[in-house]
Parts: sequence; C-alpha cells; structure tokens
Amino acid sequence: MSTADGAAPLASAEIPPLFADLADCPALVLAVSGGPDSTALLTLATRWRKARRRGPKLVAITVDHGLRPEAGREAVAVKRFARSLGVEHGTLRWNGRKPSAGLQEKAREARYRLLADAARKAGARHVLTAHTLDDQAETVLIRLARGSGVSGLAAMSRIAPLPGAADLLLVRPLLEVPKARLVATLRKSRIPYADDPSNRNPSCPPGFVGAPGPSG
Repeated sequence: MSTADGAAPLASAEIPPLFADLADCPALVLAVSGGPDSTALLTLATRWRKARRRGPKLVAITVDHGLRPEAGREAVAVKRFARSLGVEHGTLRWNGRKPSAGLQEKAREARYRLLADAARKAGARHVLTAHTLDDQAETVLIRLARGSGVSGLAAMSRIAPLPGAADLLLVRPLLEVPKARLVATLRKSRIPYADDPSNRNPSCPPGFVGAPGPSG
C-alpha cells in the first residue's frame, strides 16, 4: 500500500531495526512535538516496545518554548495521544524572558537542557529525536550554502553526545527514513498530527512546540 505521492508506509519488519541497538537501555526519552515526524517516532517506538517481552521504559517529552500561541494546545494533544498508547508524557516549558537576539541558539540550549533534566529524572541516558532523511539532506545543503569546508559538510550522525550534557546521548532512529514514508505510516493508521513549524527548520530538532520557525 502506498499514498498518493507514492510513499509506502513502513512495514512491521522495518520497525525493529530502527531501535534494535537501544533494546538494553533502562529508559528512553522521546522528544515529541505532535508534528508528523515526532508523532511517527512515538508511534513506531511504542509498536517496537510492545512487541518485546521486555525493554526500555518510554517517556515522551514535549518542550514548549512559549513562542507560538498554539503550542499549549499541541502539547495537550501529544499528552492525550501518548496516554492512549500507554506511554508516560511530560510537558516542559521554557519560562522566563526571551532574548531579542540569538533566539534560535538560546531556544536550542533551553530545549536540550530541559530534555537532559527529563532524561536524568527518568533514569535514561538516551534522548531520541525525529530527524529524518530529509533533514539530513537539508542540513548538508545548508552547510554547503554557508560555504562550509569538507569537514563542515559532515552529515548528522545517528548517535552523538547530547549538546550541553556529556553524560547523555542524542539518538536519531529515523535518520535513514524519508519523511514521506512516516507520513504514509500515520495516514495508514489514521493517526492525526499537527503542522509543526519547528520540523521545517533543520536547526530546530523535531520534538519541540513553540519553537522559532525557519530563520530565512
């Protein structure tokens, strides 16, 4: 089965390899905004976990930057969906005065700090974000446009240290999956999702509502 744009939903057999190297973790924190990518991450991780006799505890976290009026409503929708899957959910807010300059960088620092706090509280060493193959390609193109050298053109890696938290790891399980296939997977199961502007900005990892949109 495929959608009108030709993308096929992920088959059941394709799901376990996405998370196989995380099977022995005690817990995993999933950054979920409610956009299509992160909703697919939550859906697929839950299906993988439920098919196992034992495995990591899943904790979905929504970071609300407080920069979009609809962010609170989206966070509530994520909470409702996570609970329907039997997954613990928490909404963390970036409170306080927002800077007039360097907003993107400060928001990035805030979300990673909040996710790190959530991971430590959950007893998790891994934070999962929903970067896709599309994000990978776009990141390389943006770096190329900025005149990055060969070393600067390196693509995102599946696993890397979580920024600002040397004791934690950032994992991108969907990095080799096209976004269209994730959307097709959600549509096949009739799972709704929000239009998350942060998912259209490579500098803003999926999983964060109320984040600043594309910078240009």
